[in-house]
Amino acid sequence: MSSTVISDIATLVTNDPSLDGSGNSPLGLVRDAAVVIEGDRVVWTGESSKAPATDNRVDAAGRAVLPGFVDSHSHLVFAGDRTEEFNARMSGRPYGAGGIRTTVAATRAASDAELEANLTRYLTEALRQGTTTFETKSGYGLTTGHEARALRLAARHTDEVTFLGAHIVAPEYADDPAGYVELVTGEMLDACAPHARWIDVFCEQGAFDGDQARAILTAGRAKGLRPRVHANQLSYGPGVRLAVELDAASADHCTHLTDADVDALAGGNTVATLLPGAEFSTRAEWPDARRLLDAGVTVALSTDCNPGSSFTSSVPFCVALAVRDMGMTPDEAVWSATAGGAAALRRDDVGRLAPGAYADLVLLDAPSHVHLAYRPGVPLVAGVWRRGVRVV
Repeated sequence: MSSTVISDIATLVTNDPSLDGSGNSPLGLVRDAAVVIEGDRVVWTGESSKAPATDNRVDAAGRAVLPGFVDSHSHLVFAGDRTEEFNARMSGRPYGAGGIRTTVAATRAASDAELEANLTRYLTEALRQGTTTFETKSGYGLTTGHEARALRLAARHTDEVTFLGAHIVAPEYADDPAGYVELVTGEMLDACAPHARWIDVFCEQGAFDGDQARAILTAGRAKGLRPRVHANQLSYGPGVRLAVELDAASADHCTHLTDADVDALAGGNTVATLLPGAEFSTRAEWPDARRLLDAGVTVALSTDCNPGSSFTSSVPFCVALAVRDMGMTPDEAVWSATAGGAAALRRDDVGRLAPGAYADLVLLDAPSHVHLAYRPGVPLVAGVWRRGVRVV
């Protein structure tokens, strides 16, 4: 098995605090560093002058290297777009859950080939911007056949597949939401569970209330799916505390939080995944990351890439937003977009650069990870390795 060293790294983000001599950062920063890759794994990190001999060498030329971004929340199996809705919203119309129905109609009408081509397009776009691990959901089919189809297509591209039949109540069940919950927890779940790792629910006014969400997540858990929750995005509600109660891996959005919600997150194992692209695209109130971090909550950053409320695949953009508008430091935002995303997927083999982790790396055309927030909108990703192979 051949080995490769990436040397002359100005600043290496390992997310291994034991490697940070100052002890001041969870990023485990190493200056004048190197990383050694064998196969698909990292086998050594440290100072460049101490790197072991390898078969191949890549010169980072004084630039920064960090773990590949872990995008733990996206909706990439869809067709159509919602340009008109976005334009209207930017002209003063508020965002609500109902716009999802537009994408449902377009997705149902699309062929498998069209959906997969769309999915591949956005995955390639994300990879160019440094995303090496991603989660994606169903939720734009809302029938048994269409939801199972979405999950089968997604599973061809990632292991982190989420069944979101409970995105909204399907149009056919508008007058019978209880009947739709019965469908989601019965026939639809049976068809979808073999293709997914996770189950999710949009617990929100206009979507599913706390009792409905509990029934859906509990049924999914009985089928071996692990829960995650769209929680407290548009209003205060039971989503966050339900997520913690059911030991969900992640409560996503977390915009409207009571003190009890924050305390629950701080006392549990559920990650608070913040999605600043949604607030940017809907002109909504920003989540208060500072409040969560100061309470000891584990925070992840993700894109929420979807055609309605957050049509961005750029984690660097979300890092910049989190620093500018959500009270995070650059170190905190980068950690949340890498190790935090891994925690939201309950993974320890991604989101860090330490021996045993996957060799997923991003080379920046900058000397420090801080430039991700310092130079917003600039395409700083100069190279990406995924599973030890340079792909960008």
